[in-house]
Amino acid sequence: MKRREFLGLSVAGAVVALSPGARAQAPVKEIRIGYQKTGVLVITRQQAILEKHFAAKQIAIKWIEFTSGPPLLEAMSTGSVDLGAVGDSPPIFAQAANANIVYVAASPITNGQGILVPASSTIRTIADLKGKRIGFAKGTSAHNVLIATLEKAGLTYADITPVYLSPPDAGPAFANGSIEAWAIWDPYFAIGEKKQNGRILINAYEVAKTNSFYLANRDFANTNVQHTRDIIAGLAEAARWAEGNRDAVATALAAVTGVPLEVQTVAANRASFAIGPVTEAIIDTQQAVADRFFKLGLIPKPIVVRDIVWRNTQT
Repeated sequence: MKRREFLGLSVAGAVVALSPGARAQAPVKEIRIGYQKTGVLVITRQQAILEKHFAAKQIAIKWIEFTSGPPLLEAMSTGSVDLGAVGDSPPIFAQAANANIVYVAASPITNGQGILVPASSTIRTIADLKGKRIGFAKGTSAHNVLIATLEKAGLTYADITPVYLSPPDAGPAFANGSIEAWAIWDPYFAIGEKKQNGRILINAYEVAKTNSFYLANRDFANTNVQHTRDIIAGLAEAARWAEGNRDAVATALAAVTGVPLEVQTVAANRASFAIGPVTEAIIDTQQAVADRFFKLGLIPKPIVVRDIVWRNTQT
C-alpha cells in the first residue's frame, strides 16, 4: 500500500489538535473495525486489504458486525472498536453524549436510502404520512431522512407515530403491516423493495444532502496516526475498485453478508463508494443535521461538529 495514496485525504479546516506526545504510535497487536452489511468496509474485508498491509507489522485485523450506527459508536467510544463507518446521524447523538470519537473521512450518499411503504398502501405523497406509524432506528441516518422528509411536506415529528426498531426487527414489522412506512438504508432498503413488496415513497436525495462517515476512537487515532492513515488509504483503495466493478461488488457483498445477490445487486448499482476528506461543505451539511436534532429536542445540547473532526497532520 502506498503512503501517497492517502495524502490527498488530509482534512482541511479540522480542529482536533495532536500534542507532540500523541504523535508517537503506540504498539498495537490488533485493530478492530466495526462494520455493517453494506459499503466499502465489507469490500475491504472481502479483499483482505487491511490484513495484507498490517501483516507486515504483525498486526491482526478483527471485524465486528453491527446492525446500525449507534451501537457501533457506543463500542467505539468505550474503546471496543477502533474505527468504523456509519451514517450522518449516529455521530451527532454520540457527540452530544460526549463520545470519545473523531471523524476521519467522509463519503457523500447519492442514493440507497429513503422511505418505503407497502406496494398496496394508500400513502402516495409525503403528506400522507401524517398520523402513520413509521419504523426506523433511532439516532440513525434514517432518523434524519425521516425528519427532513416531514419538513419538506410541512409536517412535524409530532404528526407521525415513531416506532423505534432496528433494521432486522423493522423488516418483519414492515412485511406484516405493524408499521405503515419504513425509513431505512441499503441493503435493507433493497430487501424491502425486492423481498417485502415495498414501494419507494421518496429517496433521501430528493429531500436533503446526506453523507456517511468513517470515524475512529479519538485515543486510537491520536496515538496511532500512521495506522489510521493507512486504514483510510486501504478503504480508499477498495472504494476505487468498487466504483468500477459493481457486479463484483454485489457478488462480494452477498458472499460476506448472506444477503441475496439480487438484493445486493440493486444496492451496489446505486451506491456511491468514493471516500474523501471531511470538507468544509460536508461539515456545514452535518452541522445543519445537528442543529435540526437540537431544535427538535432529540439531543440534549447544541454541538459543534468541527470540534471532533480529526486533523490528519503530516509528520
